[in-house]
Amino acid sequence: MADERACPSAPCPCAPGNGLRAALRRDSPGHGAAGAGRVGLRPLLLSGFRCLRGAATPAGPPLPPAGPAGAPRPGAVPGSAAALREASQPVLGCCTGRRQGTGRCEADGGLAVSLTPLLSAMALSCALRLPPRLLRPSSALLSSLPGGDRSLPMEKKTAAKWKEKKKAREGSSLPGSSWEERLANAVTPLWRLPYQEQLQVKYESQRKVLQALASHLEELGIEAQKPGGVCCPLQPVVPSPVINGYRNKSTFSVNRGPDGNPKTVGLYVGTGREGNIVCVKANRMENIPPKHKQVAQCYEEFIRRSPLEPCILFHEGGHWRELVVRTTSRGHTMAIVTFHPQELGQEALATQKALLKEFFTCGPGTVCALTSLYFQESTMTRCSHEQSPFQLLHGEPHIFEEVLGLKFRISPDAFFQVNTGGAEVLYRAVGELSQVDGDTVLLDICCGTGTIGLSLAHQVSKIIGVEVVEKAIEDARWNAAFNGISNCEFRTGKAEAVLPQLLSSWEDARPLVAVVNPSRAGLHHRVVRAIRNCAAIRRLLYISCKPEGEAMRNFLELCCPPDPGKKLAGEPFAPTLAIPFDMFPHTVHCELVLLFTR
Repeated sequence: MADERACPSAPCPCAPGNGLRAALRRDSPGHGAAGAGRVGLRPLLLSGFRCLRGAATPAGPPLPPAGPAGAPRPGAVPGSAAALREASQPVLGCCTGRRQGTGRCEADGGLAVSLTPLLSAMALSCALRLPPRLLRPSSALLSSLPGGDRSLPMEKKTAAKWKEKKKAREGSSLPGSSWEERLANAVTPLWRLPYQEQLQVKYESQRKVLQALASHLEELGIEAQKPGGVCCPLQPVVPSPVINGYRNKSTFSVNRGPDGNPKTVGLYVGTGREGNIVCVKANRMENIPPKHKQVAQCYEEFIRRSPLEPCILFHEGGHWRELVVRTTSRGHTMAIVTFHPQELGQEALATQKALLKEFFTCGPGTVCALTSLYFQESTMTRCSHEQSPFQLLHGEPHIFEEVLGLKFRISPDAFFQVNTGGAEVLYRAVGELSQVDGDTVLLDICCGTGTIGLSLAHQVSKIIGVEVVEKAIEDARWNAAFNGISNCEFRTGKAEAVLPQLLSSWEDARPLVAVVNPSRAGLHHRVVRAIRNCAAIRRLLYISCKPEGEAMRNFLELCCPPDPGKKLAGEPFAPTLAIPFDMFPHTVHCELVLLFTR
């Protein structure tokens, strides 16, 4: 999971040369009321839904072009496959999936490859017909695993065809009735579909992931295929208790809008490489709550009043950069403004901070009723609090959220699941699947602010959390103390440094269960090796927001035959059960909880 554990962010899986480049990148999501969805896991899983056979396409005529781009070729039948191919063009949206300092999937800035604008109309069909080859790992991935070289002779040919088709699409027109609709199609491509059909799209996507994993395990000599070709039973997608406006964190960029104004606050449509980026307001985004849109609108008004220019490209100068908005079900709102200082002195910087504070506390921005206003001077695309401290200009240093009856403190760059209501459902499921008891030690790897571990603390003997972000660990310790939980131990540092040392000397006789919740980049191979070689861990829950990506390598390393050369000496795990959770309605993404046992 979640957003998304090391910034500088991980390479885009869609970049040429990556074995899984065709996999779709996450446009994350999420906010929901903490009290929502308080039902047991069993009824949710038993509810299910009717499987749809074939493609579903919403009725209605194709949308007219929304810009100067060309139109489909004359003679193409509207709605036909030819017309769709002619009309489609890659669209990129603001990456709602990378946490500052961690690459975690939640909603941070940067460009993320999304689906074509028409996928909102053809989403189900596209998902059902996704070629299995798109889920094949690279030759390097397979050759790095026990069993020698398993190269893919067609990989270069496939890559060439992919580039050819992509180039052809880029020369086509971009349909859409408005810029805001184009943005919605790019970032939330399922937004036009009824929610049950969205769940079916995601179910089919996760089924293909498990089929691919089963196929790879068979190549390694492991009999893994179950009925349907999957590696383990797949439960129906557990729905989100909140469908619209569920995000509790949104990141807005500053760039040229459709009218050419460089001081537009919104999300991106277009590509940097093609030089056609347009910053579009998020008014039509179903997953972003009204409060976030309100703060973004006020920030736009402020920078348009400012004599300072926006910082679009670092080397071209300018100052005003992105805005992050975080909210909670308790009514708290935190705004974080990123500013490039360029050559400004301390006095000039102080003036700008004072003007920003005045706008949001005494001026038009007072309508936002901010709980916290932060300012960060940054000369990098992303930087943590340690690299460039968050400066509190107004209000409280933290905002607070409630999950499963516990109170959690949230710092500016601390990870927290973007769909609060969905997180409650997810954490209940983790508690049931882990089968912990009063004698169990729970190892919470990539623990963030400690939400998973603390929510299960009353069921176990001890919690050990590991997290790379220092501020998140500070929050986790505060959260434990505030909630009166004393059986928790939190360690700061990279998991690949902390975990091998911790597990290599493990002598505790109590049962040990591990829960991992990494970013899209997956777990470092040293972490996988440490888990695999620790005989005390018999049960492992892997929570992944992008199981078709680098997590697939982790799955294979956990399950492959022992290989002394790779230092994978422990008994292999086996996938036992998979449950997808829709944490991100309207997007193609979900959280997959995969249970491994041995």
